Amino acid sequence: MSEQVLSSELEGSAGGLEKALRPKGFDDYVGQREIKENLGVFVDAARQRNNALCHVLLHGPPGLGKTSLAHVVAHEMGSELFVTSGPSLERQGDLAGILTGLEHGSILFIDEIHRLSPVVEENLYSAMEDFRFDVVIGDGPGARTVPITLEPFTLIGATTRTGLLTGPLRDRFGYTARLEYYDVQELGFIIERSANLLSLDIVEAATAELAKRSRGTPRIANRLLRRVRDYAQVVGSGRVDLQITRHALERLGVDALGLDRLDLTYLNCLINQFQGGPVGIETLSAAVAEQADTLQDVCEPYLMKLGFLQRTPRGRQATERAFAHLGCQPSPGFQSGMPDF
Repeated sequence: MSEQVLSSELEGSAGGLEKALRPKGFDDYVGQREIKENLGVFVDAARQRNNALCHVLLHGPPGLGKTSLAHVVAHEMGSELFVTSGPSLERQGDLAGILTGLEHGSILFIDEIHRLSPVVEENLYSAMEDFRFDVVIGDGPGARTVPITLEPFTLIGATTRTGLLTGPLRDRFGYTARLEYYDVQELGFIIERSANLLSLDIVEAATAELAKRSRGTPRIANRLLRRVRDYAQVVGSGRVDLQITRHALERLGVDALGLDRLDLTYLNCLINQFQGGPVGIETLSAAVAEQADTLQDVCEPYLMKLGFLQRTPRGRQATERAFAHLGCQPSPGFQSGMPDF
C-alpha cells in the first residue's frame, strides 16, 4: 500500500489509521535511542543463531510506544506477532491455547502484564524458562500433570506499573527497558511523518506547537494532529497553520504545557481544595471523580516530570511551580514536600 493513498483508504477506521501511523522497522521508530540500539543487537544475534529472541519487558508511562516497539521487533525478526493483554487471560486454558499455537521464533506481546491472574502467571514461568506448559488432568489424588513441549518463542511484556510485577516473573525477562518521555524535537519528527502519511499540509510552526503540547508522548501527538486536522478541514482552509492549531488545542482544553482538563482538574483540586497537600491518592481520586489507577498512570508521571507534583510519605503534594502555573499563591506556612525515595 503506498503512502499516498493511505489516508483515504483508512479514513473510516480509527484503529486502521492508528496501525498505519505505527512505525514498521527500527529506521522508522523515532526516539528511545539506547533501547533501540540494544534491541537491534539482540535481534541481529538471534537471527544469526536462528534462535528466538530473549524475553523483553517494556515499562513506562502509557503512550510512549511499547506496543509499537513490539511490532517493530517482530518485523525486524521476520516473526509473527500475537497480541493479547493481561486481563484477557483469565484461565489456564486461555494461555494454553495461545502458547500451543506459537511457531518457532513467534513473538507473544502481553500488554498490561502486571494484571495477569496468579494462576496464569505461574503457568507462564515454565513456558518462558523451559518452553513447557504443564496441563493438569483429573482432580484430587488421581490428578496427574502432562507436560506439553512448546516451540521456542519470545514474550514481550508491557506495563505501566513495574512495582506490581512479582519478582519471579520480572526475573525471567532477558532484557528490561524503561521508555522515557520524548523531547520536542523527536515529537516534531513523529508529527511530520504522520502528517506525510495523512497527506496533510502542515507548516513548521504548527508542528512545533503540537510537539510542545503533546506532553512528551507520541500517542498524544498523533491524536492531537488528527483533531487539529479536523478543525483545519472544517473551520480553516485545510492547511494546518499556527493559528488553526492554537485554536483547535484551546477548544480541546490543552494548555501551553500539554496539560489537559483532567490534569488541570487534578492540580486545581490538590491546590484549592487541599491547600496543596499532602493528601492521599484515594482521597484525591474521590474528589476528582476519577479512578486512582488513572491518576497514577496518566496524570502523575507527567506532572512529576514538570516538577508540579511530589509523592511524599504523607501523600501527594503540589510544588511552588504548580501554584505558579495556576496563578495561585501558596498559603502561609506552606512547605514543599520532599520526594519519596
